[in-house]
Amino acid sequence: MRARAIAERISVVALTVVWLLAAPGVARGADAGSIELRAVAEVEEEFVNEKGEIEIRRADAATVVPGSEVLYTIYYLNLDDEPADNVVITNPIPGHMLLVEGSVVGDGAEVTFSADGGKTYAAADHLTVIEQDGRERLADASDYTHIRWELNQTLAAGKGGDVGFLALLL
Repeated sequence: MRARAIAERISVVALTVVWLLAAPGVARGADAGSIELRAVAEVEEEFVNEKGEIEIRRADAATVVPGSEVLYTIYYLNLDDEPADNVVITNPIPGHMLLVEGSVVGDGAEVTFSADGGKTYAAADHLTVIEQDGRERLADASDYTHIRWELNQTLAAGKGGDVGFLALLL
């Protein structure tokens, strides 16, 4: 039994690492090739500083276990010499993760969600799913498969920012 639990933890960690190594998001805009994306997955850890005070710091999420919350940050940068309009960043929520409701951040961006594998997007208060019995209901964070950030302003040449979300490792 213990060997099975260890194997499950290893496979979950491996899935997380694979997610980090893959291109996690897609950016598109006036020239999608000019937008660079870099994803970072971190966990928050408590430690005692030299004054004996408890502080929180972020650490790489390479060794997470079920029940851990992982902070995903997607950094974007316009590498072009020209401004980029209509920049959209789309990121899947890893299949073995549950989005923490209310955790999505992205100043200056309109955030929408998908509950159908990225086919359609809507604001959280308008996204619906169809139950097995055919009834429609408002989707909740456990239904979300993707997050999309649409920047509200032109992204100047050489400028960037970040968006992110918190997810629970199941």
